[in-house]
Amino acid sequence: MRYDVVVVGGGPAGATAAMDLAREGKSVAMLDRDGRIKPCGGAIPPRLIEDFDIPDAQLVAKINTARMISPTARHVDIPIENGFVGMVDREHFDEFLRKRAVVSGAKRYSGTFVSIDRDDQGPIITFKDKQTQKNRTLYAKLVIGADGARSAVARSEVPGGDTIPYVMAYHEIVEAPEGGDYDPDRCDVIYDGSISPDFYGWVFPHGKQASIGMGTGHEKEVDLKEATRALRESSGLTECVTIRREGAPIPLEPLKRWDNGIDVVLAGDAAGVVAPSSGEGIYYAMFGGRMAADAVLACLDSGKPSDLKLARKRFMKEHKTVFKVLRMMQDAYYKSDDRRERFVSLCHDVDVQRLTFEAYMNKKLVKARPMAHLKIMAKNIGHLTRLIRATS
Repeated sequence: MRYDVVVVGGGPAGATAAMDLAREGKSVAMLDRDGRIKPCGGAIPPRLIEDFDIPDAQLVAKINTARMISPTARHVDIPIENGFVGMVDREHFDEFLRKRAVVSGAKRYSGTFVSIDRDDQGPIITFKDKQTQKNRTLYAKLVIGADGARSAVARSEVPGGDTIPYVMAYHEIVEAPEGGDYDPDRCDVIYDGSISPDFYGWVFPHGKQASIGMGTGHEKEVDLKEATRALRESSGLTECVTIRREGAPIPLEPLKRWDNGIDVVLAGDAAGVVAPSSGEGIYYAMFGGRMAADAVLACLDSGKPSDLKLARKRFMKEHKTVFKVLRMMQDAYYKSDDRRERFVSLCHDVDVQRLTFEAYMNKKLVKARPMAHLKIMAKNIGHLTRLIRATS
């Protein structure tokens, strides 16, 4: 059998693409490395819940406050107005998405991608079957590479696919404590160079569990496990029972190209669609998977490989500006503890709080209230030029 599409990867991007294509009546094979759990804080905004029809049962917590913590342990609690941030556990959330794709009509295979060859009708995907440990083949007209950061599909098929920048993320899932300073309805984000010299640490509630972790692009100089141990100690979570530990690269810049011009298009981490500064990836992965599915549908309909470019074009039209602003913010404030201290000071501003979370919840920059934007710009300049004290 030759499938219309083989989707390599069954995370949020791949499972969403497989579901959308199957619902459109296309024959879809989804290849997934069963059993892998990606390290992830697990936050999903209301727009994701609405756009992708996520049932309430998948939410292990509903967050109403975000606490920003500076290198000197000052903190700012930001209320999440007009809604909440949902939290999911990737162990269960990803499997829910894969099962939904199968119910929609996709055929699921468990194994590890090996290579792509071609005959005169299209790609031939070789993978090592998880159960038999023998190589098997899948025949396709088109391929979606959604196999994560350091994507093997991207490296072998898409120009520039082997050069994507990333940070290493590591977290520990622990049993949530009762009492103390831990709040099951609050996400803590720790901006401290002793935890991460270029990113941040986090304590995110997951219902009966919690995710404690950090990320850095300096994994050769920073001991991720030791930094997480220090974070657990400073957060009063040292004695919590550890359930599992996970680490993985997280890309922080979209690739310049997502397709090979013939029969392959990328989605999710494989395309680099994790937001700078925040490291948020689930929404962008699922939106990218949907854009990849739309591009594949257009290509199957027209027979034009150039239609695969629509995935990146439509994604960037929607989110390029947000990614650009977040990259500028990371470059400006994550360089030193002095800058991080100033960033947390900036978060005291009510306009910053409201505009930030309105943008996060709705996945677009808020264009209303121009005076608020001017005020924030002035404060940014004041902090970056040290005209404003970091404690203000």
